[in-house]
Amino acid sequence: MMQLVHRRIAANVLNRLRDEPVVALQGPRTVGKSTLLAEIARRHGVQVIDLDRPAVRDAVSSDPAAFVSGPAPVCIDEFQKAPVVLDVIKAELNRNLVPGRFVITGSTRFDALPTAAQALTGRIHIVDVLPFSQGEMTAHAEDFLGTALSDPESLRSPVQSKCTRADYIQRLCTGGMPLAIARTPEGRRRWFDDYVRMSLERDIRDLTSVRHGELLPALLRRLAGQTAQVLNMARAGSAVGLKAATTETYTKLLEALFFIRRLPAWGRTLRARTGTSPKVHVLDSGLAARLMGVSAERLARPDPAAQVEFGHLFETFIVGELLKQASWTEDIASVGHWRTHDGQEADLVVERVDGSVVAFEVKAAARVGRSDASGLRALRTTLGDSFLAGFVICTGEMSYRLEDRIGVVPADRLWSA
Repeated sequence: MMQLVHRRIAANVLNRLRDEPVVALQGPRTVGKSTLLAEIARRHGVQVIDLDRPAVRDAVSSDPAAFVSGPAPVCIDEFQKAPVVLDVIKAELNRNLVPGRFVITGSTRFDALPTAAQALTGRIHIVDVLPFSQGEMTAHAEDFLGTALSDPESLRSPVQSKCTRADYIQRLCTGGMPLAIARTPEGRRRWFDDYVRMSLERDIRDLTSVRHGELLPALLRRLAGQTAQVLNMARAGSAVGLKAATTETYTKLLEALFFIRRLPAWGRTLRARTGTSPKVHVLDSGLAARLMGVSAERLARPDPAAQVEFGHLFETFIVGELLKQASWTEDIASVGHWRTHDGQEADLVVERVDGSVVAFEVKAAARVGRSDASGLRALRTTLGDSFLAGFVICTGEMSYRLEDRIGVVPADRLWSA
């Protein structure tokens, strides 16, 4: 499947090589970084140095200078397996600081490795490689976010949705991890279980030693239960018997391995009553569903508990799709969620470098009322002319204009023409 899917981020990586000495591709294990790196190497006629192979890793660790002095770009896969290469790359750049010299990949966040953080500060550009977007899986170059930032009015024109609620449930339970999407539901659940277990057992050793490693899976499940909600580490930690300091450390480890991400609070300087706590999202909605122990059949039930679970997973799914589009969209200054202490909120705010803003509120319902846009309305009032547009993303049938600069859009418009 990975061989067939064109990654939208590839063009960005090639462009960055024109300016940056080192480009680092970071993302979850098996997300397709190695495939993308191989494509970059092929285009430049060079070989990939694969540090996931023990023999190659031993050779590089013994004589790293011999490997990093090859023709540009030197392509190194899973650099965290032999972090010594970073010091040698730094020495190489000290002699000849030119763009496009190195492309490296890692399955842990670059800033989680102390050696990495010290070695290449100011000389490296980091690119997140995320799970497949819905458009990538269907070979459609979706650009909803780019259009929302440049021509939002066009997105409020009436367009009929092609997705049912059952379709959305299937999509979010499948997720976008390349090795999971083609499997049966039963096979996918087994794959997610193996992925979590092997990542926590193997990759955690690249970061640190942990005293209570057996509690990491339980903490991850508790955090997954908070997906699309304001992060409450104390509650998650106490539920599995961890102290506050240890919970913070372990949560950072789970972030470093790309299981979860914190979506920061946005716009704290706009008003005194704006919240400052981040939201937490599981990086892949399919993994989130599995960690929460819910299936497509359960989410389709009409009972209240299933509806709440679907609401949280649907928000994680939609925010994830928008952040994937943000990863290849130029001129974005920041992303976050906006929440006030009196209950007004926007699930995702995207700010351009010129200070203009597009905001999104995600609703799992098919019908949208004026009250569902109250957070977007409050943000519009606060920002004035800097508020380009707001969109309520829902499971309804039709996109339409709700009021000034605020529209309602079926979720499948994010990845359709």
